[in-house]
Amino acid sequence: MPLTWKTHKRAQKDVDARWTKKHGKSHFGYKLHASVDKRYKLIREIAVTNAAVADTSVFEAPLDPSNTSKALYADRGYPSAERESALKQAGWQVHIQRRGHATKGISAAQKRRNRRIATPRARVEHVFGALAQMGGKLVRCLGIVRTTFALHLKTASYNLKRLVFLKERGLAPF
Repeated sequence: MPLTWKTHKRAQKDVDARWTKKHGKSHFGYKLHASVDKRYKLIREIAVTNAAVADTSVFEAPLDPSNTSKALYADRGYPSAERESALKQAGWQVHIQRRGHATKGISAAQKRRNRRIATPRARVEHVFGALAQMGGKLVRCLGIVRTTFALHLKTASYNLKRLVFLKERGLAPF
């Protein structure tokens, strides 16, 4: 933050947020990283970072070691031999999709594996769809502390809404 900015200008600028590009479109703000329970579609853990932070660098942060299921599903953006070996040592069953490269595609077996992984991953995508129906991940506040608090409230309200749904259908986890 420039020292020449006056106090009232500093109060209106979000100095924690950053710019990023996604699909050729620029975005300013923060990212929500979440760990979701596959069975009940409840959000277990979240991590909030500025938008410029790569998703792969925050991959382990929202993981919940107390989760009874040690199955971990992720899309094509996260595979690395080091990550997979570290997660396996920590007791996780790693199911990360494979991706092809510019010179070499993926084999038929890898395509089948990706399809098997895509089905449980779709349940996680439903959570983000439900959050979008609740106003999305958009929050209007300055600073990462306030944004994190607002996103915690939003995910807690989603979980309460989901628990009511599960309770009405007799599927509640407790």
